[in-house]
Amino acid sequence: METPPHCISMTDLALPAGQKPELPFRDVQVMALIGVAHGISHFFQLVLPSLFPLLKDDFQVSYTQLGAVMTVFYVTSGLLQTPAGFLVDRIGARNVLLGGLGLYCAGILLYGLAPSFWMLFPIALLAGAGNSVFHPADYSILNASVNQNRLGRAYGSHTLGGNLGWALAPPLMAGAALLVGWRGALALAAVVGFGILVLLLLGRDRLAEDVSAKNRAAGGNSAVPLLSLPVLVCFSYFLLLAIGLVAIQNFLPTTLDALHGTPLTLATTALTGFLLGASAGVMLGGVAADRGIPPGKIVVFGLLSAAGLLLLVSRLDLPGLLLVAAIATAGFLQGSTTPSRDLIVRAAAPKGASGRVFGFVYSGLDAGSAMAPLAVGLLLDHGAPQHVLVLSAAMFAATTLTVFGIRRVTVAR
Repeated sequence: METPPHCISMTDLALPAGQKPELPFRDVQVMALIGVAHGISHFFQLVLPSLFPLLKDDFQVSYTQLGAVMTVFYVTSGLLQTPAGFLVDRIGARNVLLGGLGLYCAGILLYGLAPSFWMLFPIALLAGAGNSVFHPADYSILNASVNQNRLGRAYGSHTLGGNLGWALAPPLMAGAALLVGWRGALALAAVVGFGILVLLLLGRDRLAEDVSAKNRAAGGNSAVPLLSLPVLVCFSYFLLLAIGLVAIQNFLPTTLDALHGTPLTLATTALTGFLLGASAGVMLGGVAADRGIPPGKIVVFGLLSAAGLLLLVSRLDLPGLLLVAAIATAGFLQGSTTPSRDLIVRAAAPKGASGRVFGFVYSGLDAGSAMAPLAVGLLLDHGAPQHVLVLSAAMFAATTLTVFGIRRVTVAR
């Protein structure tokens, strides 16, 4: 059946054989601006947790209470991602991105001015609202600004920016707190955020938008794209993937200790290897996607191979170097699928609806991230640490099934 004009089929995302896409300066500028914006959003996610020991002593509260602040933040962000996507499609991604970053910066600054612990909760609502805009706005801008044949690398740079933001937050915030205290450290973080906001304002003309005058007039209020089968299957992709990732990222050291008696230093080194491997995989995966390899094949190969390595670790007590290599390779393989994953979502998004579609499907990450800790905790509490790695591998494998579902329903439209 012929693909409707508004729908981009997955086969359209590949370059002709032998064609090597160039990377013009304008595309590099857009990738840099959006990568930095995504990086500061992830950096801000960890500024408060990085200071928890200091906040605990100053406010005389428990880590459970401090964790509740972050729960409010993430729930708010998850619930508002889809509405933020509708707003992107109505008023344009640039305005939403700039407004959201401004709210986020204000929230970080207010954290540092909070006179009491309980004031952190309403501030977390404000910060969560600011955080909710980045995925729908960023992807809408990338889709409209970057040449289609370079979107793999654009999505990869976006993910890499977020990963670097996560990696930089703990050491920088700890170092700043030593110099100017935790309140001063938060103020400095907010200043950096406002500086990036100014940078985006100066470069806003580079950031095109995937929104038409007709769509603005209609208010971007159609919910049909979110109820379509391809979009719902994409949501399932993110939900299943998040469960598998959280099981590794949050519980790998504990799991390896309970399973094989792995020393904490070795287990945390393996986790670092997974995270660094994923970052490297993101960039290579972006190049592979732009070189014409079908996104579905990249995702299926990467996730199934990563699942196989996790099953191997669950069965064998590998020597230290082999353990780190296996886990790092699994991270690399999983990371290499990320740009192709975003290309698949783009293929499922009707024209003019990328903001709300990306906002909706990315809320699947929040849903999966909320479900995984309970499931993994039950496995560990019941003395089944090997099943944590099996769970992660099973979620990766199940995610590949959604790729076949997305391809079938997309082609059938």
